[in-house]
Amino acid sequence: MSRPFQVTFDTHDPIAVSRFWAEVLGYIIPGPPGVELTPDEDPYDAWETFITGLGMDFAGSIAGAAEDPDGTGPRLYFQKVPEDKTVKNRVHLDVRVAPDLDGDERMAALEAESRRLEELGGRRLRRFDPAPPLDRGHIVMADPEGNEFCLD
Repeated sequence: MSRPFQVTFDTHDPIAVSRFWAEVLGYIIPGPPGVELTPDEDPYDAWETFITGLGMDFAGSIAGAAEDPDGTGPRLYFQKVPEDKTVKNRVHLDVRVAPDLDGDERMAALEAESRRLEELGGRRLRRFDPAPPLDRGHIVMADPEGNEFCLD
């Protein structure tokens, strides 16, 4: 039997990093329980209103999340931690940008996505050109807090 799971990121700024990953994956930021968000409403403003309405302190940004709007991909959860990231990730995400492309067409699609993500605060770390038959080419990136991932 398979089980659903979420991927949890430790971060200094859960809201900023959740917004980045929502853009990377085409995910949405979920609103508070029972709250219908309008398309132009900021989910984190709604969360602040919700939490303070319960008589609690919003405490800046202690957590964030991003969810697949189709409900098929894993939920991403971002929790605030005090320590800095100091070493390479032991687990990383491969973002499937060009799964059906090869050669120059594939690398052009990866390059375009790399530029888009750099504009959102990501950082390009390294490009691996195709080395058939085992490597079709990919680009290693980092999110705004240094968590590595691959554009594949």
